[in-house]
Amino acid sequence: MKTIINSKNAPSPIGPYSQAVLSGNTLFASGQIAINPKTGELNMDSIEVETEQVMQNIEAVLQEANMTFENIVKCSIFLSNMDSFSRVNEVYGKYFPTNPPARETVEVSCLPKSVNVEISFISVI
Repeated sequence: MKTIINSKNAPSPIGPYSQAVLSGNTLFASGQIAINPKTGELNMDSIEVETEQVMQNIEAVLQEANMTFENIVKCSIFLSNMDSFSRVNEVYGKYFPTNPPARETVEVSCLPKSVNVEISFISVI
């Protein structure tokens, strides 16, 4: 059994997928990019601004599922350029001041809408 999670405070999916799916006590979330859910526009003034928007979008999905960042057990970060790693890490780290989740960060050749960062996650109740 699964429950579809979609928050009005996160960007609408840009394809045939849900923002997240709750199965049992585990939430599987699709990747978030820096779309401002209020305007529908990309927020890409800098890699820090872009990452902050991604994290805000993740927070909206978590809240819709009655969870917080503390529930996240695994993140996957996709970067268009690994040279951005430390700057993304700085913003990302603010959301996990203690007990951060497991994670991998990989460089990819292209991301949706030509963004620089996309983050997906798995969380548990």
